[in-house]
Amino acid sequence: MDIDPRRLRILHEVARRGGVMRAAEALYLTPSAVSQQLAQLEREVGLALIDRSQRSVSLTPAGRVLAGYAERVEDELSEARRELTRFTERLAGPVRIAAFPTVIKHMLVPAMRDLAERHPKILPVIHEIYGQPALQELRLGVVDVLITEQDMSLPVLAQPSLTTRPLYVDEYRIVVPPSWPDPPSTVADLKELPWVAGEPDQACGQALDRLAGLHGFEPRKIHVITEFGPTLALVAAGHGVAIVPALALLDVPEGEVLVSEVRDVGARRLDAVTRVSRTRSGEPDPVQAVVIAAIEEATAALEATLSGHLRPSPSASP
Repeated sequence: MDIDPRRLRILHEVARRGGVMRAAEALYLTPSAVSQQLAQLEREVGLALIDRSQRSVSLTPAGRVLAGYAERVEDELSEARRELTRFTERLAGPVRIAAFPTVIKHMLVPAMRDLAERHPKILPVIHEIYGQPALQELRLGVVDVLITEQDMSLPVLAQPSLTTRPLYVDEYRIVVPPSWPDPPSTVADLKELPWVAGEPDQACGQALDRLAGLHGFEPRKIHVITEFGPTLALVAAGHGVAIVPALALLDVPEGEVLVSEVRDVGARRLDAVTRVSRTRSGEPDPVQAVVIAAIEEATAALEATLSGHLRPSPSASP
């Protein structure tokens, strides 16, 4: 009985993603191609692996057994790649990183320049995705490294299958339109103002709700925006105030918005999250470790630039 390991990988994806469509998306194949490969695998083993009697695709008992072996094959191949990397002392291969725009621009792009010089055989692959969808992709192995943001008031993401490494504490600031004659200087001044708010499940949205709850007011959320670019554009045009992190201020031309004197708004934490190694050695993937170290160096280099953007704008003084 000859079994093609490439088809085992397809069966593995169908098993863990719960269907042909999702497996096809993860493998960058058409659903038809996945179905054809599964049918060929069934011919190779002489058994039905997929139960097609239901509307949703599920595995037969034989399919579940073979999918379990397929997972072990994937683990063994990963272990082999790690061992060969150590043996040859060469770091190479793709590392898939999930992140969001501010991190991509100010942390990942500089890190990629450094990696290109020091480790030209490492290929960072960036995927702009965040939140729960990104976490799911990490768990499924579609991405290798996930950069997360989280309001500092919330506990650190802690799951047995994941390892979290802190990268940066990004301080929040409140920005106001430059056209306002009397910009706020205390939290009390913010209570009646219109807000350009973040989504409630994002760090800046959580920061606003926390600030409002702490000081006993209901923010007037006129606009709810996901990205910092549109948020800052609305503030610059006079449509409200907003909470943004320091990294977002690096993209704003001087004078376009005013940085308020209001402090103690808190911060968001940026972390690098990876899956816990399931290798016999228990050591982290050496290529991923090098990539994370490069991201840490790029973040440390931002410190001097960020400190200048944290100073309140002179015209924001009372």
